[in-house]
Amino acid sequence: MENLIALVNRLQRACTALGDHGDESALPTLWDALPSIAVVGGQSSGKSSVLESIVGKDFLPRGSGIVTRRPLVLQLHRIEEGREYAEFGHLPRKRFTDFAAVRKEISDETDRETGRSKAISAVPIYLSIYSPNVVNLTLIDLPGLTKVAVEGQPESIVQDIDNMVRSYIEKPNSIILAISPANQDLATSDAIKISREVDPKGERTFGVLTKIDLMDKGTDAVEILEGRAYKLQFPWIGVVNRSQQDINKNVDMIAARRREREYFAQTPEYKHLAHRMGSEHLGKVLSKHLETVIKSRIPGLQSLINKTIIELESELSRLGKPIATDAGGKLYMVMEICRVFDRIFKEHLDGSRPGGDKIYNVFDNQLPAALKRLQFDKHLAMENVRKLITEADGYQPHLIAPEQGYRRLIETALVTIKGPAEAAVDAVHGILKELVHKSIRETSELKQYPSLRVEVGNAAVESLDRMRDESKRATIQLVEMEYSYLTVDFFRKLPQDVEKGGNPTHSIFDRYNDSYLRRIGSTVLSYVNMVCGSLRNSIPKSIVHCQVREAKRSLLDHFFTELGKKEGRQLGTLLDEDPAIMQRRVSLAKRLELYRAAQSEIDSVAWSK
Repeated sequence: MENLIALVNRLQRACTALGDHGDESALPTLWDALPSIAVVGGQSSGKSSVLESIVGKDFLPRGSGIVTRRPLVLQLHRIEEGREYAEFGHLPRKRFTDFAAVRKEISDETDRETGRSKAISAVPIYLSIYSPNVVNLTLIDLPGLTKVAVEGQPESIVQDIDNMVRSYIEKPNSIILAISPANQDLATSDAIKISREVDPKGERTFGVLTKIDLMDKGTDAVEILEGRAYKLQFPWIGVVNRSQQDINKNVDMIAARRREREYFAQTPEYKHLAHRMGSEHLGKVLSKHLETVIKSRIPGLQSLINKTIIELESELSRLGKPIATDAGGKLYMVMEICRVFDRIFKEHLDGSRPGGDKIYNVFDNQLPAALKRLQFDKHLAMENVRKLITEADGYQPHLIAPEQGYRRLIETALVTIKGPAEAAVDAVHGILKELVHKSIRETSELKQYPSLRVEVGNAAVESLDRMRDESKRATIQLVEMEYSYLTVDFFRKLPQDVEKGGNPTHSIFDRYNDSYLRRIGSTVLSYVNMVCGSLRNSIPKSIVHCQVREAKRSLLDHFFTELGKKEGRQLGTLLDEDPAIMQRRVSLAKRLELYRAAQSEIDSVAWSK
C-alpha cells in the first residue's frame, strides 16, 4: 500500500514539471484527478505548526501577514534508516540536510515566481522530505485565508486567496484538512466556513483543532472534539503545538511531541480522547485515509489516462508535425506535404476519391452532345451547298467533279468542331482545378501553413493552365489535320456513283440541279460524320494525354524546381504556421508526455485488491 502514495507523489511531480497545475485551461488536467490533502486555515490558525509537527522539523517560513504565497506540495517519504534530508522539485539533484536552508529556499523560490511583492501565485513548490520519523503522506499547504489586505498587498488579495483555496478543495478528489484554533469561536473559523461550502456533508473534511492549551481557563474543546458542536464524517483531532517561546528557544520537535502526548493524557477533560489526539495520530490517520482513497481511484484514473492519451494523440495528429529548424528539414517538410497533396489529387483522378468520374462525363456526354448540336445536315442544306459549289468554281464551271467545292464544304463543316473540342478542353481544365482545390482542402498538413497552401494552389493551377494551353493546341491540330488532308479512299468511289446516276453527257449546267446538289451534300455529310466520329474518340485521347496524364505526372514539377532555389528564410515564410497552433502543439506534446509517464507509473505499481 505504501507505494500508492509514492505513485501519486511521482505523478504530482510530473504534473508540475510539465506544466499541469490544475489551473483552468483548454488542456486536460491530470492534477485534478489525483487524490490530495489540502491544508486550509486562516492566518494565525496554527496551520504551519501542524505541518511542522507532522514532519517533526522546523522548515516553514514564519512571519506576520501572508507568509505562504504559493501552494507547497509537501511529500513525506518514510525511510527505514539514514539521515533526514529534503529535496525540491526545482532543484532535483540537491539534497538539503539543514532545514533552516529549506525554509530559506521556500522563501527564495516564492520570490522568484512572485517577485519581492506580497502577491500570490498558483504555481506550486514541490518539497519532498525523507525521514524515519514521518509517515508516507502528501499534503498541500495553501495560503492562509484572510479578511483584509495589508499594506503592500493588492486589494484583490483576499478574493485571490479564496479563489486559489477553492480551486484545490472543490475537486471531488481533494481531502480537506481544516485547521481551526480552539481559542476562537468555531462559528468564525475561516477553514470550517469554506470547507462547509464545498463539502456541506463533511464527507471529505478532517477537522483539526489547534491551540487547545491556550483556551481560557474553565473552558474546553470536548464538545468540538467529540463532534457535537460541528459534526464531520471523520473524528476531530486536537493538537498542541509549540508555543512561540518554544519556537524561539528551538525546542526539539521530539520533545514537543512528547509534551503534546502528556498534555492529552494528563488533562482530565481529554483523557478519554488521548488515544486519537496529537500530531502523530493525525499523520497516521491521514496517511491511511489517503492510501484508501488512492486505491479506490486507481481504476478510474487508469481509464481517464488511457482515454486522454487517445484524445491528445488524435489532436496532435490533426495539428501535424512541428516545423523543422534547419533549411534542409524545412525543404523536406514542404516536399513531404506537397507529396501528400499530390497523392490525394491522384486518388481523385483514379477513383479512390470522388471527382475523377466528372472527366469521363465530359467525354461520354458533354462532347457528343456538343458535336450533335453542330447540326451538319443544316449546314449542308441544298442552298448552302449550291452557294459554296458555285463560288468554288470561280469564273470556270467544274468539268467532272467540283473538288474545290467539296473541299470547302468539308472544311467549313469540320472547322465548327473546334468549338466543342475547345469546350471539352476547358471543361476538363475546370474539373482538374476543382480537384486541386478539393485536394488542398483535404490535405490536413496544408491547413497548418496558409502561405504554403496558397503557393501550392497557385503553382498547381498555373501548371494546369499550361497543360490546358498545350491540350488546346494539340486538340485543335487534330481538327485541322482532318480538313487539311481528306481521306482519298472515301472519294474514289464518287466517279462510279456519278456513272451509276444520270448521263454524264448532260449539260454541265444541268449538274446544278437539286438532285445533283443533294447528292453532293449527302456525300459530304457522310464524310463529315465519319470524321466527327473519329474525332469524338481522338479528342478525349488528346485531352487525357496533354492534361490528365500530365497533371498526374508533373503537376508540381515547376514548383519543386523553384523550391530548390529557395533559402532557409524563404522556406520559413512558406511554413508560417499560426503561433497559436504552434503553442498548442507544444502544450499538447508536454501534456501527452505527462499522461504517458502516468500510464507507465500506474502500470508498474501493483496493489492489493
